[in-house]
Amino acid sequence: MSRTISRRTLLKGAGAAVGLPLLEAMGAPLIAQSKPVRMAFLYMANGVHPNAWTPKEIGKDFQLTPVLEPLAKVRQDLLVLTELWNAGANSGDGHYVKTGGWLTGTTITKTTGSDLRSGGVSMDQLAAQNVGNLTPLPSLELGTQNGAQSGNCDSGYSCAYSSNISWRTPSSPMAKEINPRALFIRMFGDPKARSSEAEIAREATYTRSILDMVLEDSKRLKTRIGVTDQAKLDEYLEGVRGIEKQIQGVEKIAAATPPSMELPTSIPQDHGAHLRLMFDLLAAAFQTDTTRVATFMLANSGSNNTFPGIGVTEGHHTLSHHASAKDKLDKIKKIDTFYAEQFSYFLQKLHAVKEERGTILDNSMIVYGGAISDGNRHNHDDLPVILAGKGGGTIASGRFVKMSGQPMCNLFLAMFARAKVKAVGFGDGTRPLAI
Repeated sequence: MSRTISRRTLLKGAGAAVGLPLLEAMGAPLIAQSKPVRMAFLYMANGVHPNAWTPKEIGKDFQLTPVLEPLAKVRQDLLVLTELWNAGANSGDGHYVKTGGWLTGTTITKTTGSDLRSGGVSMDQLAAQNVGNLTPLPSLELGTQNGAQSGNCDSGYSCAYSSNISWRTPSSPMAKEINPRALFIRMFGDPKARSSEAEIAREATYTRSILDMVLEDSKRLKTRIGVTDQAKLDEYLEGVRGIEKQIQGVEKIAAATPPSMELPTSIPQDHGAHLRLMFDLLAAAFQTDTTRVATFMLANSGSNNTFPGIGVTEGHHTLSHHASAKDKLDKIKKIDTFYAEQFSYFLQKLHAVKEERGTILDNSMIVYGGAISDGNRHNHDDLPVILAGKGGGTIASGRFVKMSGQPMCNLFLAMFARAKVKAVGFGDGTRPLAI
């Protein structure tokens, strides 16, 4: 017989504490009350192709441009926005002044030293201050590239501005996690049962599974829930095991390289594989209500990543200074399409998970975009922005909308209201965007 269980029930074992998805046994009233609205901010570096990103048709009848065509399966969940801008980034040239203030809507301080100033707390961290107490992790900060936290990296701006979009205080950026294994341990390891996360990680390398650690507890839980919940739990745990197997596979490859005293790295060499693995983990974090707020830098500001898998061997940043050369613009289109494919992968994962009312994507607000429109001009107006998800049923998605030069912070104000975040104003925002 199914019995009511707590929304905060964890599967526990030696060194592991695995959160659960929403189950019927948690009680319909409880589920309705606790239905979270998640938000994530996915940052793209170096701008986009200036003429190939934006749809031509206004409203519901818009057609996805070729670079956004990978998003066709989730088109009705998209709000494509144009003519938003960040006035605070008007104070300087280059990439970093735009990136550092992307989620603050303010002007950053030009410095190469330790006196960093973002001008304000970032949007995600203000949200975490309001709703982070409801989840085990107030927020997650993800990325694919490390970055220096000092030194002169661009036109007299600190390197720290290139690798941080999340600011806990105006002078304290939130360090991001780029290692899938470390993120996996943070989400599913139980530090209370071990002296350190490193010790948990050593036990949960490719020789042992975290899910094996909680096997007995999962068996006990199944005796307390109904058949439908049992199937849902099995499907969820199989998904987590799939993520873990991917990490273990990368570690096996790393372990086959010359010996090292360090743990084998779990960072895939392929950029797309790295992105998808981090997206898998972020989707699991939203599914289990481990967090409701996240940022993900798909690449650092000014990244010069290459994309040999799609035939682009020149660096992304180098190509972004295209000077209208057709061959460079064609390669930028390939890169924009590549990132749209990874974004679509994430959205389809969120769309596939059903909840009490709709899907995780229905109950999310996922901002995908960048702090620069055209990398050749370094302009911070007409920013490339897509808002995916319906914000708990409050956003009329499936549209392309021109915003006539409104501040990006107006979008943030609109998101605050839907996530029950108290904010009288934010950055240069004047009023919530009508979405």
